[in-house]
Amino acid sequence: MSDPLPPGLLADPAVIAARLGRIERHRARMAATPSLSDAQPQGSGAPNRHGMPKLPPGQTATRKWPVLDMGIHPTVTPGEWRLQIDGACLQPIVLDLPQLNALPQVVDTSDFHCVTTWSKMDLTFVGVRVSTLLALVEPMATAAALMCHGYDGYTTNVTLDEALKDDVLVTWEVDGRPLSREHGGPVRMITPQLWAWKGAKWLSRIEILTADTPGFWEQRGYSMTAYPWRDDRYG
Repeated sequence: MSDPLPPGLLADPAVIAARLGRIERHRARMAATPSLSDAQPQGSGAPNRHGMPKLPPGQTATRKWPVLDMGIHPTVTPGEWRLQIDGACLQPIVLDLPQLNALPQVVDTSDFHCVTTWSKMDLTFVGVRVSTLLALVEPMATAAALMCHGYDGYTTNVTLDEALKDDVLVTWEVDGRPLSREHGGPVRMITPQLWAWKGAKWLSRIEILTADTPGFWEQRGYSMTAYPWRDDRYG
């Protein structure tokens, strides 16, 4: 992995805004995704932030935040951490943590739905939208999906129509504290409108793909799409 770029080359809001405009073609498709448009979603409880039932079918709310992974907990210090963003894009980059922090940040409260039947509600994350990161690298017109890689060797696929949503973050803080190692710290990705396995812990690389391709769990029978309110767990 190459050395990161100087921070001043990345933090210009005008550059980010201009490049975000080039991915607006995905907005209509985002609005049509099941977690935003399903006329008969499954689940229970009052409507959530997007009009879906609070709990997807088969889920139980938990006060704890269970730890699930492949059994590998890599030790990556904040100083060592790097994020490579490459693939089908015009401006591939490598970011370190100060550069990530220099980008426009958001504070977003969302829910975390694990395919193993528990949901952790109302977690408040601080991070950078994946859409901001993709704007920096300028995805090609043929770009269709992401493959997200973790320092533990984990991979998972996310379509661009899902990845560009405003609550999909690369995050380093939750509920006012740095993201712990067991939950993917120093930096992980979250996908609140999909099952949580679609957000890679210990994030090391976002690879832009021209075709949606299965990652670790998807190759083992898990759903490519992973929509919680359609009980979409397995392929």
